[in-house]
Amino acid sequence: MQVIETVKVIRTLEIEVPSLGQKIKEARNKIKNEKGKTITDLASASGMSAQNWYRIENERQTLPEETLRLMEAALECSFGVSFDD
Repeated sequence: MQVIETVKVIRTLEIEVPSLGQKIKEARNKIKNEKGKTITDLASASGMSAQNWYRIENERQTLPEETLRLMEAALECSFGVSFDD
C-alpha cells in the first residue's frame, strides 16, 4: 500500500488579454527583422506548429500560460501577462 504524503490542488484561472494576438505578431515581425527568425523557428522553439502560432496571433485559439511563456522566450520579450489576484 502506497502512502500519499501530499495532495496537489489545481487551480484553473482564465483571463482575457486584449490585443495579445497583435502584440505577438508585432514581436514576431520585430525578431524576424532583427535576427532573421522565421515563424517556423519560433513555433518550433515554442513546441507548436506554425499553423498553431498563426491561430494564436489571429486570436482563434486559447493560449495556455505555459505556451505563452515559451513564446515569450522564443520572442525574447514579455507581454506582461500576470495572474496575480
